[in-house]
Amino acid sequence: MIRLHGDMSDDDVEWGLSQFLGEVYQTPPVRSNVARQVRIRTVYELELIERERRDLLVRMVVSGGTYIRKICHDLGLLLGTGAHMCELRRVRIGEKSEGDAVKIQEVQRAAWARKSVGDEEELRKVIRPIEDFLSFLPRIEVLDTTVDAICHGAPLAFPGIARIEEGISSGTRVGIYTLKGELVAVAVAVKSTEEAIDKGGIVARTDRVFMPRGTYLSYWRRKKT
Repeated sequence: MIRLHGDMSDDDVEWGLSQFLGEVYQTPPVRSNVARQVRIRTVYELELIERERRDLLVRMVVSGGTYIRKICHDLGLLLGTGAHMCELRRVRIGEKSEGDAVKIQEVQRAAWARKSVGDEEELRKVIRPIEDFLSFLPRIEVLDTTVDAICHGAPLAFPGIARIEEGISSGTRVGIYTLKGELVAVAVAVKSTEEAIDKGGIVARTDRVFMPRGTYLSYWRRKKT
């Protein structure tokens, strides 16, 4: 929900919203966990669903890391009225929608059952593994001897790959998995699938590690020693 600080016609609002479709430049706010540098994000869809005077109900489909609050603020600057975000509802992330969500009360009941009577059945229904949540990412499976190096933030080189999904392009975010299907990390591909197979070398650079260090043996340390 966007609240304008002044009056504006429907036509002007529609025009203003249309200016944010496609690639937009954003600088993270002062209170953020990332470096404050200009970055490019993509707005795929932007639709005015309903309006009540200065309140705009807007549906957006955006790339990961987009600051919705910044879009609302910038819309106000563009229209000359000023504006701010007064409510945000996230209805989908990747392939997961609100239909996949559970109520906090269900989690509380399941946690109580586990703690009180040792029954984990309900807890297993409401808590899903991270592998399920990130199943939409292109997949690269690595050898056991490679896992711990990735856990320490090392880039993924082609010799450490057991299987790589077709259709990966450079710049795509990918999931790095063990041969057992365990998520190790999320990385950014620096080569397409075809380039990786043809040229080898570094295939992806680790972005965020999820598996604890030491889960798999540190073969890379032995080799270095």
